Amino acid sequence: MSFLQTSLIVTALALLAERRIGYADWLVPRFGHPVVWIGNLISRLETKLNRKELSEQQRRTRGVVMLMAVLAAVGLVAVGLMMALRLLTYGWILEALIATSLLCQKELGERVEQVADDLDQSLDAGREAVSHLVGRDTQELDETGVSKAAIESLSENSSDGIIAPAFWMLFGGLAGAAIYKAINTADSMVGYRNERYGAFGWASAKLDDLMNLIPARLTGLLLSLVMFTVSPSRAGNALSAMWRDAPKHASPNAGWPEAAMAGALDISLGGPRDYGGVAADLPHMGNGSKEITSKTVRQALQLYYLMLSAFVVLIGVPAAIWIFI
Repeated sequence: MSFLQTSLIVTALALLAERRIGYADWLVPRFGHPVVWIGNLISRLETKLNRKELSEQQRRTRGVVMLMAVLAAVGLVAVGLMMALRLLTYGWILEALIATSLLCQKELGERVEQVADDLDQSLDAGREAVSHLVGRDTQELDETGVSKAAIESLSENSSDGIIAPAFWMLFGGLAGAAIYKAINTADSMVGYRNERYGAFGWASAKLDDLMNLIPARLTGLLLSLVMFTVSPSRAGNALSAMWRDAPKHASPNAGWPEAAMAGALDISLGGPRDYGGVAADLPHMGNGSKEITSKTVRQALQLYYLMLSAFVVLIGVPAAIWIFI
């Protein structure tokens, strides 16, 4: 098989396996997690390189150096491991199993479902559950605020945590997904527009935006199209909301899956929120109901799982053809 054929099969198998088994909890205390390893490397380099006394240009340059060092380290390990596995008979099976650690279908679904379950028990429990998903302040959120935060996180992470790494896995196998996760992790750690990270994290934020341009739009399109199996009119709402509202978002990518989800569910996402005491007023995605509950969260989860199934079929059918024919 060619490199791309093998990568297609690895991606399909990784998606199927990770949705079923996820990343076993017992592995974390014993071996850690690849994203944690990458995060630790980024943290150490940031502490050494990002000094307050440096000029903005110096900090930006050091941020580029940090990012290149992380990508070189991750790329060296991932490419070496992938090529070694591809020399083995059926090594692509082990490659796919390792690649499951770079996806989060199972964990994301379970965490969002936990928010809905806890919110049914009490508002405080819902606030606590959603605080593990989002970076905004959650203590003052009402039921709509908690539910909205959970759905927004589900929408955005569907792209960042699943479709995007799988997309790059299609073209680069295990190494492609690992390099993407390194970029995405760097952006999540240093890609903030504040005094500490504004210059240092510039390169990480820009490269993450570039890597997510296609996956974010693909996620929004998939969420919209699978609605045709449920409600053609809602599918039209999702597409129109995406084209109308996604460009309004501060992020060039986050608005696409978020607006598609809002249109599909006939709700309104976005709007004002607080991050560490700093108010932010984000544009609204979708023009439907502003009253959102735990029931709406479960509807979003149903759409999420339907989208994942469609994505697996889209990749799995040609993969199966190459394996068995």
